[in-house]
Amino acid sequence: MLKFVKGYMESIDGVATYPMISLLIFFLFFTILFWWVFTASKEHIKEVSQIPLETEENQPKEESL
Repeated sequence: MLKFVKGYMESIDGVATYPMISLLIFFLFFTILFWWVFTASKEHIKEVSQIPLETEENQPKEESL
């Protein structure tokens, strides 16, 4: 089975570019995420971190339509 997959993958032109594209997307995503973490406002981080701790009594009431 492994020989079949290896032979099949070798027959595809440019197959070596797919892992490189995947690595590039992975690197770019985490680089952008790292940059966002360090530039995000501390007020926003604190506000979002309190969301799981809020109860229904503390949340604003939604109007019914």
